[in-house]
Amino acid sequence: MATPALQDMQVGDSIPALQLPAISRTTLALYAGASGDHNPIHIDIDFARSAGLDDVFAHGMLSAAYVGRLVTDWAGQQRLRRLHLRFTGITRVHDAPLCTGRVVERFTHGGELRLRLQLQCVNQTGDVKILGEAVVAAL
Repeated sequence: MATPALQDMQVGDSIPALQLPAISRTTLALYAGASGDHNPIHIDIDFARSAGLDDVFAHGMLSAAYVGRLVTDWAGQQRLRRLHLRFTGITRVHDAPLCTGRVVERFTHGGELRLRLQLQCVNQTGDVKILGEAVVAAL
């Protein structure tokens, strides 16, 4: 079933999900290079183990970027009015993030029709990694 146009979305409607491939060490290295965040907890297994962890884990902002991509792939960057995210769990190597969202409110602000979305990012077993909301212009 096709997703309705933004202006036709109703409370309870879901936006198209974004399923990402499993996060690999290569993913983390590439993100570290692109973001400039070379914190060794994310890319150096020996450092992670010395900190009491079993392995490195993904940068929180990598997962946040995936959630942002969920919204902008659907609505476009120009329509994004607000994005608020809360980290609720660590995304580990080999986790396959699934980002989803649904409309929880339709409202008008300054004459502009807007949609409030409830967002989440979970791994392949359903463990929640990020919760949040976005507001997008529907027209």
